[in-house]
Amino acid sequence: MIEDKNQQRTQLSDLGEFGLIDHLTKHFKIKQNSTIKGVGDDAAVLNFDKKKVVVTTDLLIEGVHFDLSYVPLKHLGYKAIMVNLSDVYAMNAKATQVTVSIAVSNRFPLEALEDLYAGIETATKIYNVDLIGGDTTSSNTGLLISVTAIGEIESDNVVYRSGAKPNDLLVVSGDLGGAYMGLQVLEREKEVYKVNPNSQPDLEIYSYIIERQLKPEARQDIVKLLSDLNVKPTSMIDVSDGLSSEIIHICKQSKVGCDIYEEKIPLDPQVISTCEEFDIDSTTVALNGGEDYELLFTISQDDFPKIKANPNLTVIGFIKEEKEGVHLVTRADTRIPVKAQGWKNFNS
Repeated sequence: MIEDKNQQRTQLSDLGEFGLIDHLTKHFKIKQNSTIKGVGDDAAVLNFDKKKVVVTTDLLIEGVHFDLSYVPLKHLGYKAIMVNLSDVYAMNAKATQVTVSIAVSNRFPLEALEDLYAGIETATKIYNVDLIGGDTTSSNTGLLISVTAIGEIESDNVVYRSGAKPNDLLVVSGDLGGAYMGLQVLEREKEVYKVNPNSQPDLEIYSYIIERQLKPEARQDIVKLLSDLNVKPTSMIDVSDGLSSEIIHICKQSKVGCDIYEEKIPLDPQVISTCEEFDIDSTTVALNGGEDYELLFTISQDDFPKIKANPNLTVIGFIKEEKEGVHLVTRADTRIPVKAQGWKNFNS
């Protein structure tokens, strides 16, 4: 598809801050009973009756968390919501509302922000959450997006990172490593494009892993599945920074050790073949890649019969006493200490 170089560009200054907010949020409809007042007043008003409220916030910064040379703004808006909803689901909660704040430089016309908010709107519709507020301001450093997600849960159903017990099973949803390998493909094609701007990459064979990077899905379905199966995890976390970092978080906060079995880590065939192409070890990618937004949780062995036949869930490890430490049990049956190598915000 040839890009239209004569697209309309409406300057943000033509609308002003409040006009911009009104313009970008006018299509958002209220769906949750707990939303009394959404966008349009000094603050949103929510009513959760006797339920507990969970709140989480993430900040995405251009050049640090995303590269607009290959990330479409609509996908970025969608992903910004997913990143936050995933944290709500990791508490075993139901996501109900989001706020979205953006700081934007004058190189973005109104039409670009309309694309961003179209992605946000799609996410709120599919996941049945209300946009209830936010802020817009100017930026000298490109685009910044801050999303806060709010959820509700019955007190007895909250799951923390700190509840894992020795002899529990470690379970993960979906498959791992796809988002990281999708990023590797996109970065490679960006370098090719720099050398030859006329080259059109054929990314069809990488479609799954590129979607895992550009348009991840938060696992709302797993929370419902566990509820339907009458399984309450003893601990849970979402896989945003890589499997190794997340299991260390659970072990540290639960004061336990763990064995993770290399042969059990779920990998999509496209991840395996792309790892071979890039000459990267697929286990390393699964352990350290991040951005998969799957749910990693522990369950009592008593609950194993309820989940064992489910294709969405894989038992990958076994919780041990704290003194045993955290180890990867390789296919060759050697035990290697697991260190957190996941993505870090503050690299020196």
